[in-house]
Amino acid sequence: MRVFDFDNTIYDGESGLDLFLHFLRKDTKGVLKYVPKFFKGFLKYKHGSITIDEVIFEYGSLLKEYCEKFAENIENEFENFWDLHEQKIKSFYLDIQNDDDIVVSACPESLLKIMCERLGIKHYICSQVDFKIGEIKLICYKDKKVDLFKEIYGDTEIDEFYTDSPSDLPMIEISRNAYLVKGDKVRLIKKDGIMLEQI
Repeated sequence: MRVFDFDNTIYDGESGLDLFLHFLRKDTKGVLKYVPKFFKGFLKYKHGSITIDEVIFEYGSLLKEYCEKFAENIENEFENFWDLHEQKIKSFYLDIQNDDDIVVSACPESLLKIMCERLGIKHYICSQVDFKIGEIKLICYKDKKVDLFKEIYGDTEIDEFYTDSPSDLPMIEISRNAYLVKGDKVRLIKKDGIMLEQI
């Protein structure tokens, strides 16, 4: 079994950030006021210093207000977004892709599923966000990734796990082998249950 993170692993960048910038370009005046708080939260997320409860409590109301602007056409906007960003799927992944790959990501399902369908990825576990009403229902992040994975696959061993981020250490811990992805370069960091280096 092979499991992949998505952002900065399969996808060259942060899809959430790119989506925010996509909407900013479409409605600069309307979205500009969200920039300071969005980037504050994004930096905390990148440094692994934000909890799931903080995301929901501090950013739930912002998301609700933000989504009201695009709710009627949100699915079309996601399709348009991927039309522009599909080329950011990394070549290393396209070269090694298997039919039974699994993606476990903090990316919202309604956004991620479009790209997974385009790639032919049938199995994915991700955050649950209702963009039509701006409600965060579940965040697939850190330890929660493991919980959600085990809900579906039980104690099935992960043969290979690919990630770019230390926030995925809980997933690395339950994987036999793990790889650190930087750009299109992939480095083995855990082999047969033994960590070769820390991230």
